[in-house]
Amino acid sequence: MGAPVAACAATNAAAVLWCEAGRSPASAARAQQFGLTPVAALRDLLDRSDIVISLCPPAAAEDLARDVAEHGFAGVYVEANAVNPERMVRIAELLKPVAAVVDGGVVGSPPVRGKTPTLYLSGPVAATAQIEALFAGTAVQTKTLGREVGKASALKLSYASFQKTSRVLVALAVGMAREHGVDQELVEIAARRTDSYLAEPEYIAKTAARAWRWGPELEEAADTLAAAGLPPEMLRAAASTLARWNDTKDGELTLTDALDRLAQP
Repeated sequence: MGAPVAACAATNAAAVLWCEAGRSPASAARAQQFGLTPVAALRDLLDRSDIVISLCPPAAAEDLARDVAEHGFAGVYVEANAVNPERMVRIAELLKPVAAVVDGGVVGSPPVRGKTPTLYLSGPVAATAQIEALFAGTAVQTKTLGREVGKASALKLSYASFQKTSRVLVALAVGMAREHGVDQELVEIAARRTDSYLAEPEYIAKTAARAWRWGPELEEAADTLAAAGLPPEMLRAAASTLARWNDTKDGELTLTDALDRLAQP
């Protein structure tokens, strides 16, 4: 994601730099492919930059921010990694008040071959406006959610929790079906429905009302996975989540009631 996003920034920036210290040959090849300008050390990059965009594996995000803070960077720092809101706040505290910190979350595929991801932003008004201007007219769309640091990260992880877990669930479902020779039939059933469950939040209340019987069904499915040598933990976790609604058996709940009971069983 980092290199093609940086290449989009080059449309409106005087230069887009990347630090080659400690990076792999593959990273160097991507940077070269997208026309980024290399610098030898992080200090060189920070001394020459008004804006820093951090796009790296989440586990490295806090350490990178700490390194940037130690150099006294005083520009706009965009923390665009998939970190949770609490970690986002910690990162902001590392860099403030010297730097202006913008919370960012990229939703969508890398901006290549016609793809147009959205970079969601939250933070100081002047700083988010700079990032909007940086990507204006490029394949990276921007949308500002407000001034509160943590909003963009929360949105990113809310979407990722559904999207990525759904892909894993597909692997488990197809794996289970293949073990019993019915994988093609499973795909045919699924092909009859193309809507995303994520676009149907009103169904959460119906899910809660059915939890008392859906949970045991998923436990049975988990046992089937285990018998096939496939990992059952995800379905057991789903059954455990459904158990929070067990006392609403076939009840009439609103969406708000269902979500409240989920959060505070």
